[in-house]
Amino acid sequence: MLRYIRPLILLCLVVVVLWPTGWAAAQDVTPSGPIYIVQSGDTLWSISLRFGVSQADLQAANNISDPSQIRVGDKIIIPGMEGIQGVLTTQEVPFGETLHSLSQRYQVAEDTLIQLNHITSPQELYAGSALVIPQNEETPAPGLRLALPAGQSLLELAIANGSDPYSLAAANGLDGTWAALPGEVLRLPGPQDDGPGALPSAITSVELTRLTQGVTAQLDLVGAPGLALSGSLVGHAVSFFPLAEGRYVALTSVYAMLKPGIYPLTLQGTLPDGASFAFSQQVLVQSGEYLTRLTPLIVDPAGLDPAITRPEDEMWNALAQPATPQRYWEGVFQYPMPALYLDGYSDYFGVRRYYNDDPTLYFHTGLDIPAAIGVEVYTPAAGKVVFAGHLAVRGCAIMIDHGWGIYSGMMHIQEDPDTKECIGILVEVDQQVDAGQVIALVGNTGLRTTGSHLHWEMWAGGVQVDPMDWLVQQFPYSEL
Repeated sequence: MLRYIRPLILLCLVVVVLWPTGWAAAQDVTPSGPIYIVQSGDTLWSISLRFGVSQADLQAANNISDPSQIRVGDKIIIPGMEGIQGVLTTQEVPFGETLHSLSQRYQVAEDTLIQLNHITSPQELYAGSALVIPQNEETPAPGLRLALPAGQSLLELAIANGSDPYSLAAANGLDGTWAALPGEVLRLPGPQDDGPGALPSAITSVELTRLTQGVTAQLDLVGAPGLALSGSLVGHAVSFFPLAEGRYVALTSVYAMLKPGIYPLTLQGTLPDGASFAFSQQVLVQSGEYLTRLTPLIVDPAGLDPAITRPEDEMWNALAQPATPQRYWEGVFQYPMPALYLDGYSDYFGVRRYYNDDPTLYFHTGLDIPAAIGVEVYTPAAGKVVFAGHLAVRGCAIMIDHGWGIYSGMMHIQEDPDTKECIGILVEVDQQVDAGQVIALVGNTGLRTTGSHLHWEMWAGGVQVDPMDWLVQQFPYSEL
């Protein structure tokens, strides 16, 4: 029996000795460059593309004979970057950072970040993009943020904060003590500050949900009480409102037909001490992946005449632009029809569509809920009526201001077939309405209707958004 056990023991010892210890191949290699830790989904080929080195050089530097054998967690030496040391980590670029502020935060030269990430333009550092950063145990925590006041020297700023101008210049990668610009945000070596590095210290955090065509997005900001904030995104104002002491929120979106890509989001305002600031960073707009209806809808040709549609669209859009400081709604919005019609949609928000033989591609601005003429329509949330009347394309219509730049539009409401009076409109302009209140009766009015139904649309930040989100999600969701 022993003659079988001994070979087995020897075999186990050999396996233990040869078992990988974290390096991709040879354990005796002394790193002469930065180390990358293999992530899920990585291949040697993708790593070579990421860092701009050949796969052959990667294999040679790491004594890898079979590139298919690398595993998650393996340490790969990146050749050709001998001046860079540390472990290469991937961080998501948050809103409120620039190449310079990221260099300050991680104490890595801007040129090193440019080399590692093949950056050719600052525009590439959009919020949410991935940035490779070398880190080691000696990397200091980011220090306190200071803005250099106009008329003050770096020496004065340093002395006022218990430091010296040379340490301050070195910590911020300045060419000299004279190189700081008025208003520039600097890092003071010392206590840790994880706030957005390119924004004033009065702002402690900024968080933006991912932007998607026609989907309500939320921008949360935490800072000192007394901040006055505003912004802009793709031509529309971004309005902030206080949630609680030191917390501010903006609900916004982008046009459902806007081409996916990167666009600037600008943030500006006045700090509690009276100083002003402005900051702009690229943000990514993602596709809503909306479907296209290939069969044209047949409607009255007058409903496509720009002489009719353009002034009506301009008037209707203008109604939804103001961001009323008062917030009328609470919680999730209610369904605006009786439960019998729940989930009975004939068309969803964002669907691309054609009319008649017109080659123009339109999109559906809301939800269509088929129902018989005379069925009751409810207010989805509390608000104030800002329009109630007849329009050529939309028919008898109502618009409700819910506050904070959030609006509901109800269209195709019932009219008297003889007098054309909007008998289905049961509210008046400037009237306050409660959630669940009966405000209208379903009709079949307007130049683009193809049957009796309610068209319900919603607006956030000056553009139409998908009402379905508001039926299942409480906004602002940071209150949950």
